[in-house]
Amino acid sequence: MPRLPYPPHDFECLYRHSCPYLDGMSTQWVLEEYRRGEDVYQEHLQIIEGFDDEIKVRDERIRMLERENAELKAKLQALHRRQFKSNKKKDAETGGKEVEGASLGNEGIKKKRGAPAGHPGWVRPKPDHIDRTVPVPAPTICPHCQSQDLTPMEESTEHLQEDIVIRPRTVVTCYLHRQAFCRRCNRPVVQAGKDELLNAPIGPVAKSVAVYLRYRMGIPYRKTAELFRELFGLKFVPASALGFDRKAAARGEPIYEDVREKIRASDVVHADETSWRSDGVGHFVWFAGNENLAFFHIDRHRSSAVARTIFGENFAGTLVRDRYAAYNSIGGDWQACIAHIITKAKEISREHALLPQPEKDAAVGLFCDRLRDLGSRVCDTGKKLTSGDLPWEALATIEKRFVRQLSTICKRPLGFKSAETLRAYLIGPDQKFLFTFLRRPGVPPTNNHAEQSLRHLVIFRKICFGTRSESGLKTHSILPSLVQTARRQGVHPREFLQTLFTADTKTAQSALYNNSS
Repeated sequence: MPRLPYPPHDFECLYRHSCPYLDGMSTQWVLEEYRRGEDVYQEHLQIIEGFDDEIKVRDERIRMLERENAELKAKLQALHRRQFKSNKKKDAETGGKEVEGASLGNEGIKKKRGAPAGHPGWVRPKPDHIDRTVPVPAPTICPHCQSQDLTPMEESTEHLQEDIVIRPRTVVTCYLHRQAFCRRCNRPVVQAGKDELLNAPIGPVAKSVAVYLRYRMGIPYRKTAELFRELFGLKFVPASALGFDRKAAARGEPIYEDVREKIRASDVVHADETSWRSDGVGHFVWFAGNENLAFFHIDRHRSSAVARTIFGENFAGTLVRDRYAAYNSIGGDWQACIAHIITKAKEISREHALLPQPEKDAAVGLFCDRLRDLGSRVCDTGKKLTSGDLPWEALATIEKRFVRQLSTICKRPLGFKSAETLRAYLIGPDQKFLFTFLRRPGVPPTNNHAEQSLRHLVIFRKICFGTRSESGLKTHSILPSLVQTARRQGVHPREFLQTLFTADTKTAQSALYNNSS
């Protein structure tokens, strides 16, 4: 085909000059086709622009997902590292850096003797009595070098040794009941004797010991039955131990509800919760307590409605808690746990360190370090306040200084999502609850009390694998509450449980509170 004198798309020129190559074709039709082609071309441009916009949105989405993926990988890696800590130790000679092989006996590095930091030391006290004295003659052969050249001495030494007495037998008591006839019931009736449980073949001492072994020592039913059989010669099946628990829980339920009411009337209460399993379904163990009381409640839900059933609708005390939102509906004043914030800053620092270099924000590491340092100083202030080293007149100034330092730390927005969430919380409307302990006497800056109170049930959860029924949930709420409350009242739990089996509710309640209720 011969070359056109005009570009093939320039139909205006073709129309104006009546190109001979368009002979036999209507110029009007050509012009309409040209104009229609221009509309199609504009339509295609709009489609292409729409595709470009969609590509930009999807590219941004991909970048966001890649960042979230990197953060989740960092969290997972930090979780594994936290579960399997490396054998490292900070050494003062290396400027605080971690040193490999810091376990006992490696490279001459030895563990410091004594209790860990924050744990009370303990030394066995000297017995206050001696039951028997056994004279031991002087040796005739040296136990060290096997020499027989020994000279007797006048001086003697004493060695006190405590042991237990195992009596593998039971005490069988026969109660001879005199009867009386009740005209209303139309039947003969009897009354219980001292330490007698009517119609029960096993006595209150054995039952209280069995309950104590489970809910204080964490021993399963089968091992409890085995222990009684091997040490005391008392035989019963594990299901009987389960029946002991049910009986104790039924008798202790009114006292359990009384503990709930005392919690609601307390000035300072710690609160926390942890997971639990019942018949394969997830549940939660709620704790509320202080230095004098302990209250546990196992529930299917972790909502604010459950919190209100524990603390009531108008709780007037101060609640020491974490940042969980279910507690917001309780009302009253509260103290946020500073230890949780320090721990969160450590987790964020570890997760951020595992991100790829392009995804890192240099300000996150500095934010976490400064926040941890401030949190440690806040906790130290709480300890000094408890010991009486700080006057209450100076606390207002100290709080203002802490608020000013926290505002400086949280001044700049952060590019790491977890760090930015924590930063927004620290400068938000709940900031005042970080320093409630500086305004309310008796309020600590951390919730360690609740953490330690839940520790026993957390360990026990690994032994019993949860519960299987509603009655099991009630039993594992009531008995741990009564056992821990007894310990905090200075009452031996085993003795209280025996009183619970044999006495009425009023007497058992008086025994729980050491006759101070």
